[in-house]
Amino acid sequence: MTRLAGKSALITGAARGIGCHFAKAYVAEGARVAIADIDFERAQNAAAEIGDGAVAVAMDVTSEASIEAAVDATCDAFGGIDILVNNAAVFTAAPITEITRADYDQVFAINVAGTLFTMQAVARRMINDGRKGKIINMASQAGRRGEPLVAVYCATKAAVISLTQSAGLNLIQHGINVNAIAPGVVDGEHWDGVDAFFAKYENRPKGQKKQEVGAGVPFGRMGTPQDLAGMAVFLASAEADYIVAQTYNVDGGQWMS
Repeated sequence: MTRLAGKSALITGAARGIGCHFAKAYVAEGARVAIADIDFERAQNAAAEIGDGAVAVAMDVTSEASIEAAVDATCDAFGGIDILVNNAAVFTAAPITEITRADYDQVFAINVAGTLFTMQAVARRMINDGRKGKIINMASQAGRRGEPLVAVYCATKAAVISLTQSAGLNLIQHGINVNAIAPGVVDGEHWDGVDAFFAKYENRPKGQKKQEVGAGVPFGRMGTPQDLAGMAVFLASAEADYIVAQTYNVDGGQWMS
């Protein structure tokens, strides 16, 4: 398949999990991909595993200097950027009465400010280079509603959906499509961490929450990164040229909007 032939992409938080699977899918569709991650060694290993078409880039999305350096490195490697996937994110959970300012600041710095300022840096480069591009933000079903123990994370993902709408309406005048993907519960390292929070605050055995939420998905199981890759390829392709400022649920039927 070559739906992304000749395109270059920057994917944040791509050294593992969903971002890494997106990188593999993009390369399989003909794109070249920068695996951007704060864990540069792991990014290098991921790029080496993918092979030709992938390079590793050091990137801390909480630092505008690091964002600019990663954009420069990607453009130096590929001659420009056609696709950005804002995937880097962290999760937190706590009752309202136990949320700390430090935890709040960190999660918003990565999930919201990181998305905004990476989007800004790449959009500026696309506009300066005269490139029409695609920007894909990773939202979540958590951004569609509140949850008793997940106030901060839910708020960040609601902000990502809102940023996608505003940026989408603003940047389409430059031929830049901004859209988002809202996964449901996706199995992997991320949900192992989520399960640990629920085990702590709901006094559950480890693994119980994960089992319950998986069983509650209408499709019958938790999602996998591969379940999301098709949407990520579609939104990055010319097939999505007329789609602007939308957030797509890819969640096995957990949320309808």
